[in-house]
Amino acid sequence: MAPSNLVRTTVRTMSGYAPGEQPAPGERVVKLNTNENPYPPSPRVMEAIQAVDVEMLRRYPHPLADRFRESCARLWSVEANQIIAGNGSDDILTIATRTFVPPGGSIASPDPSYSLYPVLARLEDARHVGVPWLDGFGLPIEALIATRASAIYLANPNAPTGTVVEIAEIAKLARAFAGLVLVDEAYGDFWGQSAVPLVKDFANVVVSRSLSKGYALAGLRFGYGVAQSGVIDEMMKVKDSYNCDAISIVAATAAIEDQAHASRGWENVRLERERMTHHLSELGFKVIPSQANFVLATVPGGDGRRFYEGLRRQGILVRYFDKPGLSDKLRITVGTGQENDALIAGLLTMIEKQQAA
Repeated sequence: MAPSNLVRTTVRTMSGYAPGEQPAPGERVVKLNTNENPYPPSPRVMEAIQAVDVEMLRRYPHPLADRFRESCARLWSVEANQIIAGNGSDDILTIATRTFVPPGGSIASPDPSYSLYPVLARLEDARHVGVPWLDGFGLPIEALIATRASAIYLANPNAPTGTVVEIAEIAKLARAFAGLVLVDEAYGDFWGQSAVPLVKDFANVVVSRSLSKGYALAGLRFGYGVAQSGVIDEMMKVKDSYNCDAISIVAATAAIEDQAHASRGWENVRLERERMTHHLSELGFKVIPSQANFVLATVPGGDGRRFYEGLRRQGILVRYFDKPGLSDKLRITVGTGQENDALIAGLLTMIEKQQAA
């Protein structure tokens, strides 16, 4: 442990973000705990990586990832100067927090939501204010505004619920709120809708997106933000000098340019999500309707930890949150058909053993 006088009080007294379990090299598991895409990325990605010249590795990468920004701008019908690239969308969230949330300020978000938001707030010596969702996971606009926060972070689709807020509701929030509205669309590809068009009319809207989920590049680490050009200019001031490496830039560009491949994967996830939801419901789980690549399911009997540990013993990883309102639930990533069948079989084994006891 570092001597206390060396470490900021904020850091010493806080808990960091806890990522999902990663299996050891060679460990054979059914991995449904960290919302990776079960299907491979576009073949163009590997082609682009293999075509990387050694000279690209000797030199620093382009500091703004302009090749990617130009392709991304065409995809969204915006200008390249409205795009900022990052080392995963978490980097975009960090940049936004450093840009818009002052020490002593606050971030508000509906609760429950992405557990990184409170960590980012604490690191800036700011506060995080969780505001309960309305019934049916409706957006609590008035309560969010009443927090007088510096920024409101909205995961859409939300993690860990998979629920969504309609774009018209986000526009209503942005119109009524004076601070930043950051729409975190890490899972947006599986829904098929986006708040990106709102940036044309709202200077206080930043939309962050990820290539980890929809483009099957979680191991690459690449994300981006979209906003008005003046807002992006301010965010550029606080990002790391070369926050995206040369290989990730060419690979991410290849991925985003192959929309046909990505779209097929999104549709396959939607079909498997529907099938998983049906089978979980048959087993007595209560599944919240999801627009992401995962589902949040209340377990029969309410002991989420027992199901989590029982699946873990069978080599099946899912996510369990030991928190109020979530301890009776499991968040389960949508896998391939074979992986989802293994999950259902594992749960059925547990339930049959319990019934026979």
